[in-house]
Amino acid sequence: MKDIREGKTISYENTTIVGDLDFTYMEEKLPELPKKSKWWNNGSSNTVEESIDVAISFKNCTFTGDVLAYIHEDKSGYTFVADFDKEVVFANCTFEENAMFKYSDFDGMANFSGADFQRKSTFKYAEFDNRADFSNTRFDDDATFKYAQFDEGASFKNAVFEESWNIKYLKARGEFDIAGLEVWDDIDAKYTKINGKSFTNYLVNSRN
Repeated sequence: MKDIREGKTISYENTTIVGDLDFTYMEEKLPELPKKSKWWNNGSSNTVEESIDVAISFKNCTFTGDVLAYIHEDKSGYTFVADFDKEVVFANCTFEENAMFKYSDFDGMANFSGADFQRKSTFKYAEFDNRADFSNTRFDDDATFKYAQFDEGASFKNAVFEESWNIKYLKARGEFDIAGLEVWDDIDAKYTKINGKSFTNYLVNSRN
């Protein structure tokens, strides 16, 4: 995190990262923020955003703690969110704890191919401005992409969801590859739109 602050490109391979990885810098920011009563009474936003403006690359890495690009801090009432301005790679990585990317904006390519999310993971409200790769990714717990937006397509080819997959209100443009997709529980695809079509119609057309 210090290297990110100093503008250095982050690249790790075959490495175990011990402890939580907080892209929001919440602990650093929280003491300097107004108390809840002040921002609440003034009608200000409780969202504190951090822009990660360097490329991030983790390959074949294991995260033993939480990986956090989203934190809602109950006591203060603040919500901390990290956005990624450049390419993000978590290829073939194992997330042993929670992976929170709620509300994150990915400006560059986002590569989570071959990753294993062993606990809760959320990409709710996440926006992918470039192509996103979740091919061969495994989600051991519930995974939500509710309200997520894919502007340049996405791949979930051979992805496995051992629990449910929530893509309610998801919107995607471009190629949306779900060949070999496995969902062991249910898919909530209410109001989901793939290139303007409902998810059900997209499934029918993709099989023809």
